[in-house]
Amino acid sequence: MAFNIAIDGPAGAGKSTVAKRVAKELSYIYVDTGAMYRAMALFFLREGIAGEDEAAIRAACERVSVTLSNEGGEQQVFLNGENVNGLIREEKVGAMAAAVGAYRAVREKLTQLQREMAAGTDLVMDGRDIGTCVLPDAQVKVYLTASVETRGRRRFLELQEKGVGCSLEKICEDIEKRDFQDMNREISPLRQAEDAVLIDSSDLGIEEVTGKILDLARARREQEQAEG
Repeated sequence: MAFNIAIDGPAGAGKSTVAKRVAKELSYIYVDTGAMYRAMALFFLREGIAGEDEAAIRAACERVSVTLSNEGGEQQVFLNGENVNGLIREEKVGAMAAAVGAYRAVREKLTQLQREMAAGTDLVMDGRDIGTCVLPDAQVKVYLTASVETRGRRRFLELQEKGVGCSLEKICEDIEKRDFQDMNREISPLRQAEDAVLIDSSDLGIEEVTGKILDLARARREQEQAEG
C-alpha cells in the first residue's frame, strides 16, 4: 500500500519548500497541487476567460490537460503538452488560480488525477484540501501555517531576490484576501483536518519544520510495521 503524506495550509506558509525536502529525504514523489491549479489558471488567462465566468471555465475544462513529470528530482508541469514551469508563478496566474480553484469542475478534474497518483505511489502532496478532501486516508496529515506578517515578509524577500518591485503592505493584503477566499469557498474550504498535526512555522526554520514532519512519518511507518 502506498504511503501518503498530506500537507495543507494557507498561501505562503512554506508548504512546497518543506514538502520537497520531506519527499527528497524519504525518496518519495513530490506533488505540488498548487502548480496544477496554476497551470489551469494560465490556460484560462490565455483564453481570455474571466475568473468569475464559471460557465465558460466549466466548458474550458474539457480542453485542458495537466500532467506532471519528475525530471532531475524536480517536478515539471505540462499544460496541454507544454512545459509551463517558468510561467505559472506570476502573480496574475496565482490570483486567477485562487478565483477558479473554488469551482467544482476545476477541482473535480484535478482531484481525480491526484488520487490516481497517490493510489500506487509513496508521495508527499501539498495544497489546501489534501488531508480533508483529496487524500482523506493519508497516513500522515500536517496543517502548516504561519502569521500573515511572516508569510508576507517571506514573499517580499523572495520577490526582491528576483528583482521584482513589490510592496510588503500590498503582499500582506493579498495574503489576507487569499486566506479569506480559501477558507470561505463553498467547495473544499481550507481547514485543518481533525487528525492533522498543526505546525506553526512563524518562528521555525525550514529544517526544523522538515524534521518535525519526518519524525511524524517515521513514527507512523514504525507503527504500521509493528501492526503487521
